[in-house]
Amino acid sequence: MANLETPITTQEQFDSAIGERLKRERETLEKKYEEKYAGYISKKDHDKAIEDINKQLNDLMEKSAGSDKTIQELKSQVKSYQTSAMKAKIAHDVGLPYGLASRLTGDDEEKIKADAEKLMEIVGKRGNASNPPASTAPAGTNNDKKAGYKTLLNSLTEN
Repeated sequence: MANLETPITTQEQFDSAIGERLKRERETLEKKYEEKYAGYISKKDHDKAIEDINKQLNDLMEKSAGSDKTIQELKSQVKSYQTSAMKAKIAHDVGLPYGLASRLTGDDEEKIKADAEKLMEIVGKRGNASNPPASTAPAGTNNDKKAGYKTLLNSLTEN
């Protein structure tokens, strides 16, 4: 330590005279700072924690987007199945064959039912008992059972 009786005339003398005191003061302030902010995390740790949380959030959002897409696909399938079931029910109610149910068109039940009724009018005219389909028997033969058997027998024995 410097002698108090000699005057300090240079910066180096001044620094050496109070250097030890400044060092102790800095250590005291650092201890107070550490004690005061002991429960807090550093900015570096804070930034890393935020980065990790943002990464987790992005991962969850990607999974959610995939789930939303799957949900939309499943909703579309369910709507398709419901529409098919409605068409089959309407075809049954109107009397259409089941095979024609998939040909029905319309956006809602009323339009599908109207289409089914129109289609039934067309199909009903062809399959109506008062208007039977044309005979497939050869010309000049009777439409009875025996005539059919005779024609069959003749065609087999001619070969």
